[in-house]
Amino acid sequence: MIIIDSDILIDAGRNVPKAINFIEQEYTRGTLAISVVSQMEVMVGCRNKSEFDMLDRFLSRFRIINLNPPIANKAVELLRQFRLSHGLLIPDALIAATAIVFNAALATRNKRDYVFIAGLNVQIY
Repeated sequence: MIIIDSDILIDAGRNVPKAINFIEQEYTRGTLAISVVSQMEVMVGCRNKSEFDMLDRFLSRFRIINLNPPIANKAVELLRQFRLSHGLLIPDALIAATAIVFNAALATRNKRDYVFIAGLNVQIY
């Protein structure tokens, strides 16, 4: 399983070929997943019901991982470690924690958001 970060989903929604090709390639390899946080981040970009419907169809190919106590606890731990030193934000902490708890790689375009987190397998697309 690979967890796709919000930035790749946003790029795919903007028809960036590299993002679309990456998602298609990873889809053929196995389970694609996203954090519910990423789902919410892309939802706020929708301007009308038609865009929500298109987003729902697109996201149907992903396993959406909801928050749970282990993810929340890990995110709090990451914020304690990296909020002041690296400016880690709540959404990024939750997404990173999801990947760590599920022992999954995290695919992202923004290496700088996660590279300092030990134990997180970051894949740059």
